[in-house]
Amino acid sequence: MSISTTYLHKIPAFTDDMLLATVFGGIILGSGVGLVIRYGGCLDGTEVLAILLNKKLPFSVGEFIMFFNIFIFGWGGFVFGWDRAMYSILAYAITFKTIDIVIEGIDQSKSAWIISEDHQEIGEAILARLGRGVTYLKGEGAFTGDDKKVIFCVITRLEEAKLKLIVEEIDPSAFLAVADIAEVRGGRFKKRDIH
Repeated sequence: MSISTTYLHKIPAFTDDMLLATVFGGIILGSGVGLVIRYGGCLDGTEVLAILLNKKLPFSVGEFIMFFNIFIFGWGGFVFGWDRAMYSILAYAITFKTIDIVIEGIDQSKSAWIISEDHQEIGEAILARLGRGVTYLKGEGAFTGDDKKVIFCVITRLEEAKLKLIVEEIDPSAFLAVADIAEVRGGRFKKRDIH
């Protein structure tokens, strides 16, 4: 990396616009670091620490790297000036999101919770159209005290739009909550293993 950096300094810049350099630099850096981590490597000490902490705490590798670098760039602002420090923080905000996308893949898992009177029809449509298993949970409305059926399922990021369309078609007034999942194990849900 040090040798490559030395040779790349001699290549003229593609742009003099700091914002463009920040955005595209963050994307390129995040893609490179994400690929290295995805296939079992790391570039520096912060990444080693981030990978180790990721196994113990509920934060992504990208979020840990972002935290460490905000701390570093915050101190760098006193030395190199705040404009450069803020551009660096912006670049790493883009980098951390790109790292997570590259590591977790575009098919990152999401959990979906749906409350609807038409729970049976929605569940069957999810099974038929998405090929995803669903679990029916018993719930109770705190305000009304009514018994409710809650549909729980795990989908990928790419299936989120299809799920919303299914729910909208069957019951436009249904309650739908979708959240990111850090890890999925067991059952028949297939997700690529990240090392």
